[in-house]
Amino acid sequence: MNTQERIRNVRKSALALSLMSDSERNAILKRIADAISSSADRLKSANEEDLRAAAEKNTAPALVHRLVFDDQKIEASVRSLISVMELPCPIGKVLTRRELDEELILEKVTYPLGVIGMVFEARPDAMIQIISLAVKSGNGIILKGGSEAINTNRMIRTVIHEALGNDDYILLLESHGDVDEMLKMEKDIDLLIPRGSNKFVRYCMEHTNIPVMGHADGICSIYVSDKADQALAVSVITDSKIQYPAACNAVETILVNRKIAGKFLPKLKKTLEDNGVIIHGDEPVRAIIDCVPAEEGEYDREYLAKELNIRIVDSLEGALGHISEHSSHHTDCIITEDEEEKHVFFRSVDSADVFANCSTRFADGFRFGLGAEVGISTGKLHARGPVGLEGLTTYKYQLSGKGQLVKTYSGAGAKPFTHRELEI
Repeated sequence: MNTQERIRNVRKSALALSLMSDSERNAILKRIADAISSSADRLKSANEEDLRAAAEKNTAPALVHRLVFDDQKIEASVRSLISVMELPCPIGKVLTRRELDEELILEKVTYPLGVIGMVFEARPDAMIQIISLAVKSGNGIILKGGSEAINTNRMIRTVIHEALGNDDYILLLESHGDVDEMLKMEKDIDLLIPRGSNKFVRYCMEHTNIPVMGHADGICSIYVSDKADQALAVSVITDSKIQYPAACNAVETILVNRKIAGKFLPKLKKTLEDNGVIIHGDEPVRAIIDCVPAEEGEYDREYLAKELNIRIVDSLEGALGHISEHSSHHTDCIITEDEEEKHVFFRSVDSADVFANCSTRFADGFRFGLGAEVGISTGKLHARGPVGLEGLTTYKYQLSGKGQLVKTYSGAGAKPFTHRELEI
């Protein structure tokens, strides 16, 4: 079969998956989890091939970091599969139940989207996450990983196929030509989720008519108020930057209130530099601490490494203005002990995730209790923030009657609707 025929075959198989019971889909996830766990050596061996190839090509450190699939990431993938199993079934959930008239009952009920296409670079663990969420939500899944992870991805697909057998609702594509074919198939693919570099995500957005869910940048900021606990601020900023610098929810810009800059910046500089972080600062920052001069355009740069910007602002309004101009609407945070200031920040920042007094690295589907995530959406329609099971479902309006006719409710002497809300 050619690529288009294989994609259409996913759609046929996805229907059977959607009609299974939740316990049947959970049994599939359990077999996948067991297979991943028992095949750790095979998976690591395949990943080592990819890492060697990446080293020979002098691949960027941030990409290599995402490419690693070691014992820690394998164990995390298995835990993620189990956590998805334990989530409530997202299919067939009645969201609204309304009586339009006697024995004319309207229900708003959740259903799978159908077929999801995921295109991603590196991140073998992302492949497992999306498969788990797709199976749980009854969706077919088409996966296209980056060439840098081709051996790891192939082995993951082989291990899963060995465990499941008849699993045509999962399709792994490999060539760039496959991606171009996939981007044309708006009649067969219901949602596209690209994960990777800014350039890569924008390429997907600009070359398809399929609805795209995701984000192109992860430019996250933390504002340190003059009302902040400064020790807490240093700790939160450090975790937000160094816990996983290559992540899209790692902080890239620190905004510091001018009133505390003289005392706060030396403490922050010491801790960051002790952890190998390179600081870029504007002129007022460099008047207080020694650091790399911030150049034009750097506030719009996603470092994905142990580097960040620091800028001094006069007030909360100044921080909000900077975030409005430079944020990618992913995750932004305030450090403050003032509740009113926190609520102003929450109301004013137009991002998918808005935090106070905690690491930006919490912007994650697993940490949010979603089991796993297929990606972060910075848009405002359908789903926003870390996208888990609910983001992979849509809904139908189902109306059950007893022969009622619209003409009964139209024109002179029309019968009125009751429009009575019913218990779900």
